[in-house]
Amino acid sequence: MDVASISYPAAVIGGAVIGLLLSVFGGGGSVLATPLLLYVVGVRDPHVAIGTSAAAVAVNAAVGLLVQARAGRVKWPCALVFGGAGLTGSLIGAHIAKQIDGSQLLLWFALAMALVGGSMLIPRKADGNAQVRLNRLLTLKLAPAGAVTGLAAGFFGIGGGFLIVPGLMAATGMTLANAAASSLVSVVLFGAATSASYAASGLVDWAVFGALVGGGAMGSIIAIPVSRLLADRAATARTSFAVMVLATAGYVAWRAMI
Repeated sequence: MDVASISYPAAVIGGAVIGLLLSVFGGGGSVLATPLLLYVVGVRDPHVAIGTSAAAVAVNAAVGLLVQARAGRVKWPCALVFGGAGLTGSLIGAHIAKQIDGSQLLLWFALAMALVGGSMLIPRKADGNAQVRLNRLLTLKLAPAGAVTGLAAGFFGIGGGFLIVPGLMAATGMTLANAAASSLVSVVLFGAATSASYAASGLVDWAVFGALVGGGAMGSIIAIPVSRLLADRAATARTSFAVMVLATAGYVAWRAMI
């Protein structure tokens, strides 16, 4: 790592942007972290960028989880089964990703970004069962879905919220609000497991991580008034963000191939 090439102010600003997007849009909000580290902050190794961003996303998601838990929106039994089942999968996914050449890994990452952007363009119904309770049948649905999602999250080095939210809703029938809140349990677990795997291989830049987390805290605070401003334009704002993610995916793919 060429420390001289790293722009820590850019990391702080980038962290604020990521924290803002994660707080406003939820799932998918953290997917820009790795491209930002590579093309703006100056991190040169894609594996270091993925490991560092995964660690920062886990911390930011933990802060969001505390807020959602205090509001009583987290369905803990369902969330823990889903996240616990995916924990091993995320470690396996991260191990596989570390064996892949950086340029090839970025192509896979660009594909994941395209899927995130596309998923954000799909309308979601907010209604559902707010009183859902974990039982044997739901456990049999949640565990396999969590394992597959964890594998994908670990491989791509992303929180996986864009997969976790629809997975929880499909398996349990819970509301969108409950699924979004409960998904943060998995985002924390998957991000922590992925970053731990990368850290064990020396692939986390802790100085950049600190800058991202510090900026993310500021972004989360800024998100409160921004969310109010966008309340009447939520659909338009989400579509615009999805288009930005898709455009970034194209750029990442192009850079990986040249």
